[in-house]
Amino acid sequence: MKQTLGQKLTRTKPVGTSVDDGGAHAGGLKRSMGLFSLTMIGVGATIGTGIFFTMVEAVPKAGPAVILSFLLAALTAGLTALCYAELSFRIPTSGSSYSFAYATVGEFAAFVMAACLLLEYGLAASATAIGWSDYLNHFLMNATGWQIPEALRSPMLVAGPEGTEFHFGHINLPPILLVVMCGILLIRGTRESATTNAVMVIIKLAILLFFVAVAFTGFNADNFTPFFQPNTAAGFTPMQGVTAAAATVFFSFIGLDTVATAGDEVRDPSRNVPKGILLALGIVTVFYLLVALAAVGAQPASMFAGQEAGLAVILQNVTGKSWPAMVLSAGAVISVFSVTLVTIYGQTRILYAISRDGLIPKLFQKVNPRTQAPVGNTLIVCLVVGTVAGLVDSGFLWDMVSMGTLTAFMVVSIAVPVMRSKQGESLTKGFKVPFGPYLVPGLSVCACLFMMKDLSSTTYTVFACWMAVALAAYFAYGIRNSRLNRPA
Repeated sequence: MKQTLGQKLTRTKPVGTSVDDGGAHAGGLKRSMGLFSLTMIGVGATIGTGIFFTMVEAVPKAGPAVILSFLLAALTAGLTALCYAELSFRIPTSGSSYSFAYATVGEFAAFVMAACLLLEYGLAASATAIGWSDYLNHFLMNATGWQIPEALRSPMLVAGPEGTEFHFGHINLPPILLVVMCGILLIRGTRESATTNAVMVIIKLAILLFFVAVAFTGFNADNFTPFFQPNTAAGFTPMQGVTAAAATVFFSFIGLDTVATAGDEVRDPSRNVPKGILLALGIVTVFYLLVALAAVGAQPASMFAGQEAGLAVILQNVTGKSWPAMVLSAGAVISVFSVTLVTIYGQTRILYAISRDGLIPKLFQKVNPRTQAPVGNTLIVCLVVGTVAGLVDSGFLWDMVSMGTLTAFMVVSIAVPVMRSKQGESLTKGFKVPFGPYLVPGLSVCACLFMMKDLSSTTYTVFACWMAVALAAYFAYGIRNSRLNRPA
């Protein structure tokens, strides 16, 4: 008997299938990462984006109260991290929230989730690569006195004060070169990529501690008065500014999701993935708050808007010397390299999981027999990410990434009580969300919705268009080629 449309849309992938498919069988991904490397992937995917770039976007919205924006984003991420930790124990596989949705709420919802993840990871990789250009230029200017020509470090499509502007003949070349370097490293294999990322993350954390120590020498408590500042230009009340800024910086916690995309390549994933998620969240939150506090204390909120290489400029203003800013810029160059690397990595592993389930072409699951890396998949992702990074202003991307991240986090939260009802409470070992299966996931969903409400109408319009494209792809290809497309 053939499956009805309703059965096809709600069919779920058995949890055992998810786990087995990710083993070290021929043609599969290799389990080569331990807890430390996995945690560093989470930290590497997170620290760098929010601190190095979005302060320029978030502080003008919230003023000194941007500290509360980071706390609100961290609280929401923390609630969701608990949900991720339980699901990654119960479903230790690649694909992150896509795989969680497929095992709980059904194939259609999983494909919608996949579309959100592809939007989230693809645009996050492009946005962070774009920011790399500013810090690279600042470093070169301080180190050699030479600047990258404007036409080679600015995009064609720019978000101007009166709307979208086209600057024909311009291309942002540094982000394209960065994506090429990341692609080469990822094609060489996961072990090499994870080791390189871990080294870069340690350097990055040291650089940020250096920033905090220097910036606090110029700390001025008057910069926090008034703490709540209305943004009349954007029409925000003070609290609306805080929540709008929280939504903008929320994508910075994408690293939690990246940890869960590595389930097929981690040794003992049921133990290490939940630990990696919670450790990454703790490290990230501490560093975000320290740097945000030091930055706002060292510079009035009014100076953040439109500031290129903002943290480096703060150090230069505090010390009156160029070398601290040069050190910070060098650290940012390394930092953004690691962020872009692991974000592209996460994108390719999500595509691998979707392809393995038959919902997109098989090209995305083919791996090189020697390096066990999905080469064709990686090349396609790098082509798309590099094109967007080279031609589009990052101002178009931040809120779209937050939209994708918040949607993904809500689906993960909903999946917890569904999975509990399927597997029951008999599972005694491993991580469980505290206070039962409803309270924390429910608070997580509410917090995500609360932050989504202040995203712009343009963000919702673009998101709706992307969803329409995704649904068309599912009904044209995915529903017919799914591995579960067989008689019930």
